[in-house]
Amino acid sequence: MSSYGLWLSAAGMKVSEHRQTLLANNLANAQTTGFKRDLAVVLERPVESREGPGFTFPFSHPVFDGIGGGVNVRPTFHSLEQGPVEWTGRPLDVAIEGEGFFGVTDGTDTRYTRDGVFATNREGDLVLSAGEGRWKVLDESGSVIRLNLSGKPVSIGEDGTIRQGGEIVAQLGRFTADDNSLLRKVGGNLFAAGDEEMTPTNVRIIPESREESNVEVMSGLAAMIEASRAYQLNATMIQMQDQMSGQIISIGRPA
Repeated sequence: MSSYGLWLSAAGMKVSEHRQTLLANNLANAQTTGFKRDLAVVLERPVESREGPGFTFPFSHPVFDGIGGGVNVRPTFHSLEQGPVEWTGRPLDVAIEGEGFFGVTDGTDTRYTRDGVFATNREGDLVLSAGEGRWKVLDESGSVIRLNLSGKPVSIGEDGTIRQGGEIVAQLGRFTADDNSLLRKVGGNLFAAGDEEMTPTNVRIIPESREESNVEVMSGLAAMIEASRAYQLNATMIQMQDQMSGQIISIGRPA
């Protein structure tokens, strides 16, 4: 029984450590444009006799089987909840209202992001300001958007139409999948589609604005404290059970 308790407490520490890592990353990106917070998914771990059918005594136990096998972490879930929208006044800043992503490419890979803070490079390509201009922004057909270098003012409308000097030069791409929750984070505030097919969408654009992170700092800090205390409690339980095991061994040792 003591060994069983040790395993349960160790599993609890593992889950708490995982939660702390995710929460710390969320808080570190509280000011990152378009960042979507990660949520820890925790499931009950069944005991071996229920996890693998066909086990019989001594692998099953009428009491322990009903207690459960502790907890375990599952793949991280990303909250795609809309973040607050802040007006910036910059003509190349845009935010998406509702579901959808901007498409970007580095010439090799295509990625998706909610970060709509754009700039132009020396060639006139529309690029993400983040990432040192590595990622070029795509239009609705999947081609890189290139503006001319005339210096004429650029504007982006609510329908994604990009005008320069009053003339239409491109249509800003917005993409979505049947299930956006299946997109996978790959770093740099970017998502990879994986096996999901991304298709153009006409979701509304909010011009001269940016979407802030959907991380709630105060609730994130409270969750960090909760996870830290849970970790400490499980560590204390391990110490207590270890001491109890030592006492049992001492009592059972022949004089």
